[in-house]
Amino acid sequence: MIFKVFYQETLTETPVRERTKSLYIDAKTEEEVRKKLSDRRYNIEFVTPLSEEALAYEEENNEDFRLENA
Repeated sequence: MIFKVFYQETLTETPVRERTKSLYIDAKTEEEVRKKLSDRRYNIEFVTPLSEEALAYEEENNEDFRLENA
């Protein structure tokens, strides 16, 4: 399953919507996503699974779409 992760680049950065970044990662569970990203020291705000329709939309409409290999 593909998950979309919303995050800030540092643990000390206060979440501000305009500076929130996102990435896409393949994992079985949200817990696995968090484990895969634990070494990056991101301030993860939200992790959500993407349906096939949502994934297709992201691939088509997000020029920065790239599936992470964590």
